[in-house]
Amino acid sequence: MIRNIIRLSNVGQFDAVTPGPQLQFSRVTLLYAENGRGKTTMASIFRSLSNGDPKLIADRHRVGADDPPEIVVERGCDLQHIFQNREWTVPLPELVVFDDAFVAENICSGIEIETGHRQNLHELILGAQGVDLNRALQVHVAAIEEHNRQLRLKEAAIPANARFGLGVEDFCGLPAVADVDARIAEAERSLAAAQAAAAVQAEPIFAPLSLPAFDVDGLNALLARSMATLDAEAAARVQAHLGMIGANGERWVGEGVTILAEAGQPWEKKDCPFCAQPLATAAIIKHYQAYFSEEYSALKAALTSTTREISASHSGEAPAAFEREVGVALQRRTFWAQFLDVPEITVDTAVIARAWKSARDAVQGALNAKRAAPLDAIALDATALAAIDAFHQKCAEIAQVSTSLTSLNDQIAIVKEQAQAANVAALTADLNKLKAIQSRHSPQIATRCDDFLAEKAAKQGTEAARDRARTALDNYRQNIFPTYEAAINSYLGRFNAGFRLGGVNAVNNRGGSSATYNIVINNVDVPLTANAGPSFRTALSAGDRNTLALAFFFASLEQKWNMADIIAVIDDPMTSLDEHRSLVTVQEIRRLLDRVRQVIVLSHSKPFLIALWKAAPRNDRAAIRIARAAVGSIIEPWDVDHDSFTEHDRRFARATAYVQQADPAQERTVAADLRHMLEAFLRVAYPNHFPPGTMVGQFVSLCQQRMNSPTQILSPADTVELRLLLDYANRFHHDTNPTCQTESINDAELAGFVNRTLAFIRRS
Repeated sequence: MIRNIIRLSNVGQFDAVTPGPQLQFSRVTLLYAENGRGKTTMASIFRSLSNGDPKLIADRHRVGADDPPEIVVERGCDLQHIFQNREWTVPLPELVVFDDAFVAENICSGIEIETGHRQNLHELILGAQGVDLNRALQVHVAAIEEHNRQLRLKEAAIPANARFGLGVEDFCGLPAVADVDARIAEAERSLAAAQAAAAVQAEPIFAPLSLPAFDVDGLNALLARSMATLDAEAAARVQAHLGMIGANGERWVGEGVTILAEAGQPWEKKDCPFCAQPLATAAIIKHYQAYFSEEYSALKAALTSTTREISASHSGEAPAAFEREVGVALQRRTFWAQFLDVPEITVDTAVIARAWKSARDAVQGALNAKRAAPLDAIALDATALAAIDAFHQKCAEIAQVSTSLTSLNDQIAIVKEQAQAANVAALTADLNKLKAIQSRHSPQIATRCDDFLAEKAAKQGTEAARDRARTALDNYRQNIFPTYEAAINSYLGRFNAGFRLGGVNAVNNRGGSSATYNIVINNVDVPLTANAGPSFRTALSAGDRNTLALAFFFASLEQKWNMADIIAVIDDPMTSLDEHRSLVTVQEIRRLLDRVRQVIVLSHSKPFLIALWKAAPRNDRAAIRIARAAVGSIIEPWDVDHDSFTEHDRRFARATAYVQQADPAQERTVAADLRHMLEAFLRVAYPNHFPPGTMVGQFVSLCQQRMNSPTQILSPADTVELRLLLDYANRFHHDTNPTCQTESINDAELAGFVNRTLAFIRRS
């Protein structure tokens, strides 16, 4: 049983409330609050404590509070339930709450009944034992859903493209085939060739690839050539003289020597065309003749020719042409690799181009050096030879690639021949079957197929268990649902509801079991939902719906096996209830107290709580109210007896106190009370003759008219006394005495009329 609320912090209207041990709950605890003070927050706290849902409290985190909510609820034996760090230390499942959430979860949302309401109501009706049976069924149902989910996942894990058009079960039944990989590779190539027969016939075979080599021996021989008829000293004198002549001196002198040789007269007999001196005495002429001899010309021609050959073979279009040849080979390799094994072409043309250029530049450098000094015997240096060797290695690699490709040309001829006569449809069917077999028996897919088949067998076992659990639940529901229907209708009858329930049954569906029922009005079944005509939403008023919810709640408590341990929290049961059901609600809550451990009732209605207070056992009741404080709300004891006094009670109390001891401060109030006391008495004692709106003077006149007749109302003495009392009382009311506020009051006179009024009321 809940004994006390130790602390409420940062939740709803409660800032930092510590009611203290003096605020004790009892077996019947009433909690009164005006609107907006925190009653609904308290109901949410109790519901959260019941089901352990922290969101119910987190949603009511006090606006503007930095710290999280903190709640401490104390039960007997100093056991505490603490909400801290967004969770309860220990929930309290014996706590059962009737509030708007109960209605919204189990009955309807506003005026609408949805699938979730019927599902929740189903569990509410079943009670603990039935819930266990239903939970066992739902475990199997959920397991089947999980089997189905797993089957979908495991089927999806076997891709459709891996099954090649077969269903999962047919696919998993395929037998294994030896050397399937080799047979698939062969079938793929045959099919690919058949499908591209025209392209296969049109595609050329591999052409050889090659790179031009450098003739190192020939180059060294050329570079080493010299002239026996021209010594170095003579060559130096000629070159010095040519240098003095200036640009184009060598060409000019060379042409002159040629002209001298072509003339019919020996050159020794000729004069210089410029200085007219005899050439016979010019020693340099002989050097010129040796320098520009045929041997020299042949050497220069050889250098020029070799340079030209190197340029033609190793520069210009040669590298680009080679790169194009490699590109063509790559394209053909890509094409023919579809139909036979073709080695990869790993040719880095950029690396080859760099090696080629290095060798070419080294050779050209050596030739240029020879041309600059034709008489010097030189040779390719180590750097040049290394560059040439590196290039020749690339040449050898290209030769190997070329050989590996051109050796396939015979196989290509066979592929061309077979593709021309192939049947594409037959080859496709054979290939797909081989691929499906290969896929089915691959390690990865084989495991997945085994998983799929095992899951399917497990599902069949779970379906059998589900059927057994459903049978057990159906047998239980055949008894509990009629019992629950009778209990609800019993409560509805006591509530004078004007309707009852019919056809309360359970329904099994894919989403889980649910409850269904009809509203019976005037012996006509009204469905829960309807596209047209009466239905739950149109036939029941708000009061009827709340009455139905209360009936469901009370009936559900009776189904609980641990009803004696239940702590029932009822939040505003009078919401939307008609007045004539207020007393019945009080009576039902009072009856409930004898069967549960504790009842806590929260309400905005003082009259309802006061009536419940009067019906509760005096030694087992407590009253609390949520009141406004400087900051938010507080919880404090509630003096129900004080709030139970009516104005009529207060007038009698003032009159009685005045008779016992005069109070000048109260005398005018007491004088004015006398007429109200008479009016209240007459409405209760003579309701047929003193209906609402009747004046006491009218009643006196009616009594006077009927004196000494069969329809006499008051005795003549009482009629006279009432007239005298009224005459005195009217002196203190504005409607009968405009100067009532200045009317003088004599204490003895007032005390006398008060005593006479009290005596009149008591004896009548």
